[in-house]
Amino acid sequence: MAQGRSGLLPRGRSSLPADDVRAAQRERLIRAMVSAVAERGYAEVTVADVVAAARVSRTSFYAQFADKEACFFAATAEGRRLMFARISAAVDAQPDGVDDLTLLRAGLRAYLAFLRDEPAFAAVFYLELPSVGRAGADRLADARRKLAARTAAWHTRARRRHPDWPAASDEVYRALTGATEELVRERVRAGETSALSSLEDVIVDLHLRLLTA
Repeated sequence: MAQGRSGLLPRGRSSLPADDVRAAQRERLIRAMVSAVAERGYAEVTVADVVAAARVSRTSFYAQFADKEACFFAATAEGRRLMFARISAAVDAQPDGVDDLTLLRAGLRAYLAFLRDEPAFAAVFYLELPSVGRAGADRLADARRKLAARTAAWHTRARRRHPDWPAASDEVYRALTGATEELVRERVRAGETSALSSLEDVIVDLHLRLLTA
């Protein structure tokens, strides 16, 4: 979701199929929403701001989304999908037989790198999403559960090779995820998103201390 002009349609009539035009407009609206909310905050952004930035008509906006909130949630869902895809790709790229610490680092490094590379999404997801009512909080909690589940799956596999490692409850995995998110949120709130990768060693150490004894 890095910002740029890629995917913009030329002004005037397009020769692209209608479905392609609609998909391109949706992408532009999503990117415009993320950029505007990251810059000004969700409460201050209007549909007019988004359609102007995306160079899409209001009619086209409402053909895609019921309202501002629907567009915002679609934008955060797309960013979350890309984030988890980055994590999965990094883990899947590791060679067979790689040690468990390397696997853990690969996933956490990809998570931090995605947020570093997408500072607008990081701000929207961790600073703005929780403030958009219960629905926003629920979406953030769902992402937290998914991250915790990845940690639990890693730990379960690793314990087969390290039977001396202690078992952990679901609450421990959620607590680890919450602590990781808070470290990330502090950097994002301070405008230090570009330095997120420097948290890797701290977060890995936190996981090892709680999960490997």
